[in-house]
Amino acid sequence: MRFDRAFATALAVVIAGLALLSGLALAVAYAGQDASRSQPLPAPPAVVPTAVATVGSAPQAPAVDPYRPDETWLATTATRTGIPARALAAYARAHLRVADEQPGCKVAWNTIAALGGVESRHGTIHESALGADGLSVPAIRGPALDGGAFGAVPDTDGGILDGDTRWDRAVGPLQFIPSTWATWAADGNGDGVADPNQIDDATLAAGRYLCHSGDLSSADAWRRAVFSFNHSDAYVADIAGLANTYAQRAR
Repeated sequence: MRFDRAFATALAVVIAGLALLSGLALAVAYAGQDASRSQPLPAPPAVVPTAVATVGSAPQAPAVDPYRPDETWLATTATRTGIPARALAAYARAHLRVADEQPGCKVAWNTIAALGGVESRHGTIHESALGADGLSVPAIRGPALDGGAFGAVPDTDGGILDGDTRWDRAVGPLQFIPSTWATWAADGNGDGVADPNQIDDATLAAGRYLCHSGDLSSADAWRRAVFSFNHSDAYVADIAGLANTYAQRAR
């Protein structure tokens, strides 16, 4: 569930230095395709402290799916980053939809992608396979939160989501615990069901959850948002490192 720790540690040092110099976080790049456009925006540079990618205002007829990412951008970016296309499509959709809902947040696809990469290898951890329907088979479940290696979280959902009636377990490609999902549950694929196992639903919920911390082009807000996902400074460094790797490869 983790990429090379030495790389992450080295990159975290760079992040800290840049933050001290500029007061701005890495991995806050805003990029992707505007929801009303047929062409993708430029890929995000590693550091976008003040320049937010924008597009012109010329209107177009609404698409059947206004949040469907541009196919050329999707294929090119999947190849460059190594993110499976099905997972990348979910990250891009979440970016576009949350940008439409909360334009002041500036959550980026590469930050959401880093969460998915660290949490579940984009829905493929433990030999799971991410299907075209956005579901991983077998379903992804974290360890019991029984106070051992992780904090103790007694069951909150009667085992409905995680299959455990004694302790909660993180669920799905973004590893939501049931109590958090109860607050942030989302229906990203429009099937009328909010399912943490379905990657479009999970990524939309994650995008909204991150935006709860404010404008993510701010270093403090970005760190606060990722830290709220997992209360660990090492985790924040991992996410920053991977998000910026994706941003740099996507250029």
